[in-house]
Amino acid sequence: MRRREFLVKTSLSAISGAFHSAVSTAQTRTALDVRRIILSLEQEIPALMEETLTPGASLAVVRDGKLHWRRGFGVKRAGSNERVDHETVFQAGSVSKTVFAYAVMKLVERGILDLDTPLTRYSPIRILDGDPRLDLITARHVLSHTSGLPNWRSERNPLSIRFTPGERYLYSGEGYSYLQSVVSHLTGRVDPLRCGEYEAGFRACATDFDSYMRANIFIPFDMTSSGYVWTKKFDQHAADGHDEQQRLLERKRPSDVDAARYGAAGGLLTTPTDYVKFLLQVVNPKSSDRFRLQTNTIDEMVRPVIKGGDSPLSSRALGWEVVRTDTDDILVHGGDNAGFHAFAAASRKRKTGYIVMTNGDGGANLIKKLIIGDSALNQLL
Repeated sequence: MRRREFLVKTSLSAISGAFHSAVSTAQTRTALDVRRIILSLEQEIPALMEETLTPGASLAVVRDGKLHWRRGFGVKRAGSNERVDHETVFQAGSVSKTVFAYAVMKLVERGILDLDTPLTRYSPIRILDGDPRLDLITARHVLSHTSGLPNWRSERNPLSIRFTPGERYLYSGEGYSYLQSVVSHLTGRVDPLRCGEYEAGFRACATDFDSYMRANIFIPFDMTSSGYVWTKKFDQHAADGHDEQQRLLERKRPSDVDAARYGAAGGLLTTPTDYVKFLLQVVNPKSSDRFRLQTNTIDEMVRPVIKGGDSPLSSRALGWEVVRTDTDDILVHGGDNAGFHAFAAASRKRKTGYIVMTNGDGGANLIKKLIIGDSALNQLL
């Protein structure tokens, strides 16, 4: 399973410029302007899908703190007549990290986890031996990609800590997997009798991470089509992944063992409509409660921690990348699994945002064309 950071592949410096251009003029958009922009998207996207060999795409847009527009394009499976609709489920890839970060911040709010306490104090799990820097890694380091851990281990590159935690930025799926294991230790259970082997012989055992996220995020936020473990509902509604030539890829049906390894870092299955229900809790939150964060906690989550990415305008916050413009801070995250590409962007100041999800490796180019320059999509921010 490929795990790589989408923003690197699409040239973040170009994306940052696009956000700067779009946001600087967004205040002048009237209702008529918005309708024209959406009409432009409805005409533009099918042509771009054909150009990039992307079988299906789905978008949802937030304006004025609510779902404003959503639309599916193309098909779930190349060569079929199964149209993408509002219920079509996609792999979110690394966009998954934003949802997990929110759940972690709720644990911080509840006093179960402290952002700056070493994770080894919460769990006996030691992901490597012989390096005392493991005892320095905190939740803040993991969520901001400053833990020093690499993206994913391999036989060729065994797991190691590359620098003192907090010293600099290095994107890390391993870090998120580690923090997920700590969260599962604190909040749930592990089944040592049902395990699987992953990269470089890493052994992961089933947990109730999916159930925990359903109970604490998906059900309270009415995200009825989201999860990490395959269900019969996903059999009915899931899109299939395709390579760059629209050739069908094998459908993955993740188990709770797979979710224990990849869930937080890139294992979320969801729809754009469901994801927007989560996104609204960031850009236009309801009053805090047992599940929803306090405003000051959201402020902490999206506060830049360290410069990170290809652009001087880009920083890493907790679970989010922040692109700074003259007038706003735009929250962004991309996701990239084999056969699936996604991208989310949002403004808390304007209470706007969007999510794009695709079911083909051509989707990377499709999204790039949609978000670079003074595109119709960016004009909705």
